[in-house]
Amino acid sequence: MTLIRISFLEGEHLSNAIYWFNNDLRLSDNPALSHALCREPVIGFVYCFDPKLFSTGRFLSKSMGAIRYRFLRESIDCLDAQLNLHGQHLNVYYQHPVKLIKQLYQDYKVTRIYVSVHAGYYERKTIGQVQHLIPDIEFIRLDTHTLYKSDELPFPINDLPATFSKFRKLIEQSDLKVAAPMPRPYDFSRPLIEKKEWRAALPDYASSTGQFKGGERAGLVHLTQYFSQNHAQTYKHTRNVLDEWGASTKFSPWLAHGCISPKHVAHLLKQHESRKGANESTYWIYFELLWREYFQWYAHKHSYKLFTFKGIQNSKPLTSFYDERYQRWCQGNTLYPIVNACMKQLNATGYMSNRGRQLVASCFVNELKLDWRYGAAYFEEQLVDYDVASNWGNWQYLAGTGADPRGLRHFNLEKQTEIYDPQKIFINKWKGNDTCLSHDAIDAVGWPLEPPIEELS
Repeated sequence: MTLIRISFLEGEHLSNAIYWFNNDLRLSDNPALSHALCREPVIGFVYCFDPKLFSTGRFLSKSMGAIRYRFLRESIDCLDAQLNLHGQHLNVYYQHPVKLIKQLYQDYKVTRIYVSVHAGYYERKTIGQVQHLIPDIEFIRLDTHTLYKSDELPFPINDLPATFSKFRKLIEQSDLKVAAPMPRPYDFSRPLIEKKEWRAALPDYASSTGQFKGGERAGLVHLTQYFSQNHAQTYKHTRNVLDEWGASTKFSPWLAHGCISPKHVAHLLKQHESRKGANESTYWIYFELLWREYFQWYAHKHSYKLFTFKGIQNSKPLTSFYDERYQRWCQGNTLYPIVNACMKQLNATGYMSNRGRQLVASCFVNELKLDWRYGAAYFEEQLVDYDVASNWGNWQYLAGTGADPRGLRHFNLEKQTEIYDPQKIFINKWKGNDTCLSHDAIDAVGWPLEPPIEELS
């Protein structure tokens, strides 16, 4: 991998600075990190776990489940190990971010903070709270999580097209090119913050398991191996397979945590096409990178509306909330074997295919008539590849409150089973029939067992 030498800008006023890692847990192709290293001879690297991530929220789920937490811890450990090779280190804190920044401001006279732009409304709000509390701190924010920078898009963010199709056409018609990924820096600034032992202060993750290994190194290995093989040549035809490792790219966990960048994916995709040929399947990988891109800017534009019941359409879904139905969906104990199998797969592995996610979400909204936000929040807790923009944007899309011009998406679960699991191999593997309630059983207990909980705004 190409390396880049960092040189400090002459004549520039320098101050104590920190680099705040969040959704960019990598050294390669990290414009914000490279920019910070060019400007700061002394800098501290920090990551912050907000304890609220591990407490149950308003939609009955935690923000951080065990499997995603394990992946995140592995990613942070990998990042720290890489920084150690350059005479630097990562300090990880377990406290509210605003309190942390206030503490660093007092202890180290920090006046400049570098951070990756985040699509999440609440993450951006936290930075605003710090700026309000400590106006002396300057925040330098750069895009690291998207294919394009905000000023490269052929429209202002507030004019983001209402549908993905219009967005894609504008991007492709503009002939906008994805920039080459930035090389990894190899000259690093001196540490500002003394190294402290932080691992013992964090929640344990030893009891959780998962299919994915967190960290930039593991992500780059997987990325390279995927494009060295022929999976991309048949991707469009295999991407809806419910349970096979090579059927889809599996880039999403590393993309979600910023262990790899979407530009790096696009770059290796182009190299693969130059070696093995471009076809409809290789284009479809780029197509889905554009879907991800769309939801990132969608989250920026619509901010808190990403989490409201009526969504961006300001249209109230004909759903409510029944605790009995919700719990059975979470446990994989519904009338629908395909849904049960998918949910058990999610609970065991932290992962579910894109087709599976559509089916269980459709069941949640249409068959069970549940408030879509509870399903989105459960995914937030369970998914190893949780991304705030993609998750909540996709749930809005399916529930008819988001960017889908056709409104509510309703999948015929029996037909979908015939198409994607005709021999019941997936259902049998994940025991989708073992706890499946019959219609008679539902009638016998009078499901739902209680009146709906009052809808939240």
